[in-house]
Amino acid sequence: MYTDVKLEKGLYSITGKTFTQALAELDPDSAYENTELKGLDAFERQLKRFDIKVKGANSDKVEKFFQSTQSAVLFPEYIRRAIKAGLNEASILPEVAATTTYTDSADFRGLTVTRTGSTDVVAQAGTLPVTNVRLAANSQALTKFARKLSCSYESIRKQRLEAFGVILRNLGAAIARDVNGLCMSQITTGITPSSIAGSDITYADLATFWSSMSSFNMTTMVCKPDTMAKILGLEQMKYCVSDYMTSGMVKTPYGVTLVKCPELSGDIAVGIDKSCAVEAVFGTDVVVDYDQLLSTQCTEISCSVMVGFSNLTSGAVKVLSTQAAQSGNS
Repeated sequence: MYTDVKLEKGLYSITGKTFTQALAELDPDSAYENTELKGLDAFERQLKRFDIKVKGANSDKVEKFFQSTQSAVLFPEYIRRAIKAGLNEASILPEVAATTTYTDSADFRGLTVTRTGSTDVVAQAGTLPVTNVRLAANSQALTKFARKLSCSYESIRKQRLEAFGVILRNLGAAIARDVNGLCMSQITTGITPSSIAGSDITYADLATFWSSMSSFNMTTMVCKPDTMAKILGLEQMKYCVSDYMTSGMVKTPYGVTLVKCPELSGDIAVGIDKSCAVEAVFGTDVVVDYDQLLSTQCTEISCSVMVGFSNLTSGAVKVLSTQAAQSGNS
């Protein structure tokens, strides 16, 4: 039973396992299949065990985690989950990446996919067209993103976990925005932008850009806030308001999801076929310094994540310069 599990900080340092995975081995989810605890994971069952409420107006105070030596062990995982929730909320990767993989190395070599032949129709005894899958020519170092939250236990011990969680999620969101910028920088490197026809982006420019990805389906267009505002102000986009009201996403009339990214470098928009274009490679999940949290009662909260990106399929990422061609951009 979850009430009998002995909690100790060594659960954080088991190679190849997260805290929750290590906890689940001691307290398997399968044991609760036909009980009221079904749907809770091993960590959430421990919160229930110590009656720690982390959400809502009546959430407990931070000091509730430190009611005992065992309940204190849960605090780093609470921190990690709150930071990761913020990272996920601000991440554009769900609309960009075709796949997410993990590596235990500090660098990686991505795959590249190229096709030969303009058609798959083959004459009798003819040469077969080939799809080539190769390792990238060079390995690429993962980039580490990290931030430290400096606070004293005295300053936060009486704060509600709901309010403290907002701070932690904002920390995760700040990291996510930098990850978004790295993603756009790495996947657009070496791609020559096409240009808009006039001085300002028009609906015809969007349609031309969409059609330029002839062999793929442009599912996503990432752009800066000012570019997105211009697009949303186009007459043709007024028919898409209902999409935003029902799903929170903005799509063009031909189905391309518009994604705002202030960290996008340069006056460009990036078109992506998210089914096959980009691989996100993580060297770590969100990591917090559990030992420091437990020994100093959160004088400092350090978190980090390592990530890199590669283009999987040639031609599945396109770039549009949002400045007029005569201004010198191409």
